[in-house]
Amino acid sequence: MHEKIIILDFGSQTTQLIGRRVRELNTYCEIIPYNKFPFDDKTVKGVILSGSPYSVNDTNAFKADLTSIRKKYPVLGICYGAQYLAYSSNGKVESADSREYGRAHLTYLNGDDPLLQGIPTGSQVWMSHGDTITVLPDNFRIIASTEDVKAGAYKIEGEETWGVQFHPEVYHTKDGTQLLDNFLKICGCAKDWTPASFIESTVAELKEQLKDDKVILALSGGVDSSVTAVLLNKAIGKNLTCIFVDHGLLRKNEFENVLKDYEHLGLNVIDVNAKDKFYRELAGVTDPEAKRKIIGKGFIDVFDEEAHKLKDIKWLGQGTIYPDIIESLSITGTVIKSHHNVGGLPEKMNLKLVEPLRLLFKDEVRRVGTELGMMPHLIKRHPFPGPGLGIRILGDITAEKVQILQEADDIYMSLMREWGLYDEIWQAGAILLPIRSVGVMGDERTYENTIALRAVTSTDAMTADWAHLPYDFLAKVSNDIINKVKGVNRVVYDISSKPPATIEWE
Repeated sequence: MHEKIIILDFGSQTTQLIGRRVRELNTYCEIIPYNKFPFDDKTVKGVILSGSPYSVNDTNAFKADLTSIRKKYPVLGICYGAQYLAYSSNGKVESADSREYGRAHLTYLNGDDPLLQGIPTGSQVWMSHGDTITVLPDNFRIIASTEDVKAGAYKIEGEETWGVQFHPEVYHTKDGTQLLDNFLKICGCAKDWTPASFIESTVAELKEQLKDDKVILALSGGVDSSVTAVLLNKAIGKNLTCIFVDHGLLRKNEFENVLKDYEHLGLNVIDVNAKDKFYRELAGVTDPEAKRKIIGKGFIDVFDEEAHKLKDIKWLGQGTIYPDIIESLSITGTVIKSHHNVGGLPEKMNLKLVEPLRLLFKDEVRRVGTELGMMPHLIKRHPFPGPGLGIRILGDITAEKVQILQEADDIYMSLMREWGLYDEIWQAGAILLPIRSVGVMGDERTYENTIALRAVTSTDAMTADWAHLPYDFLAKVSNDIINKVKGVNRVVYDISSKPPATIEWE
């Protein structure tokens, strides 16, 4: 078993980011609701308390009894976590005169404190709170301040407990990684959580869990399902059967290209061309949620039909990753939405689930794929929605519309690779709008379709900014699409960020 840091989640938007920072320091951590501490887990080395959308003074604020955690483990409270430690020890937390948000600098710093080793006075930190600690309990000693926040960081005397009112996990805190690394040293972490160690332990666990049982896995061509397939193949070989369904809504030539890639990986893949079925069932449907449901159900039906041709299948493999697991639990531990990649299949087919990536963040999945020797273009693929182009064609779906969008999207993606932009972008794609507009081609008036281009930068898809692509590149893409794709006479570029917009249009 890996040693671990427990991150108690009080509801902060950046809790996952704390987890990713700790993992980047080669230390395994788990994010769990604030009131679900695993006291019987002997592998816990330390505890981090996250921020929260609440004030500690709110009647509905998340509160936990920390008395049996403090002194037993090193503890680091971040923002709300720091304020709650003070509040629950009879200190005073009050509303700040003005909301403390944005960059600040450490005006005082105790360089002897082990949490602050290697961090200079003047270092930039990021604040995001409406409250501030105004009275510290007697045994709380200030170890860092900013111009506006006297108790910027503190240490509790007589125990290995610290609090910081800034956010070390965000990029804007210049030495935040150093601070978290210092905390891991205080906890005595070996820092041996690496892609290679994950592969070794996961393959051993899969062999033990699955023995000689047979597993089926739905492949999508995406990173998560591909890495899942290679891990399972490494553990059980021929006992894994993969099913790759072409619902007619993939990118141009994607079905054939992905099959070639899977061949190189030595996977046993059954390919199913189900385009006609999906086009037939989607005919005339315009509501995006209805389209998603039809595509999801159609996929389950095709997958189920193929699986029944196989004998003695006991397990369904899925590429579920850690954010899916975290997001499927509310802060109280109640399931609020299911995240089965192939929703409904385990129940329908009476199969047990095996999810080898359920502990990994997306960037870790890519590192594991690289360590497994997978081809870079498989690892670095942009996320692509399960319903595919079905939710990038606004309005009803027809084979003709799919072809128009595939051609436009292919020009966009090909040029993005050619210009060296693909790897800088988190996700990109073309969208076919249900709008026609007037144009002129040659001496003729046209009345044809509009393509919207979307490209965003992100680290985890929770937030995303529109990508500032070069004008020359956009001009080339627009020109090529209008000249080469019959039925398109206008191209626009989407400059909306998330929030308030989402990455996909539907």
